[in-house]
Amino acid sequence: MKPAINPSQGLVLALAAVVISGCAHQRPQPLYYWGAYQSQVYEHFKAETGPEEQIAVLEAEVEHAKATNQALPPGFQAHLAMLYGKTGHADKLVSNLEAEKRQFPEGSTFMDFLLKKFQK
Repeated sequence: MKPAINPSQGLVLALAAVVISGCAHQRPQPLYYWGAYQSQVYEHFKAETGPEEQIAVLEAEVEHAKATNQALPPGFQAHLAMLYGKTGHADKLVSNLEAEKRQFPEGSTFMDFLLKKFQK
């Protein structure tokens, strides 16, 4: 009687199973660290929390992103700049718009527009 699978085929099947199962457990890392950013934008539009509370949450997210070597998402620093503008922190407004412009040069035109509006 002849076996259904010879030993060399069994070895190939076993290796294939190991490779496939090893790949299945790896998750791709997200491109950006979103943290509480989206919920804070929502909070801003609901107006249930003030800009100071939102700044505190977002600044903690900035520190977490730095500590874990993750990039902030598009709009994060611009939103933080807007909050700083509402609280009268002009220097932080400008530095966050400049940081947004450096990280996402495709938004430079809009960031320049906002900077000019602020400087008037």
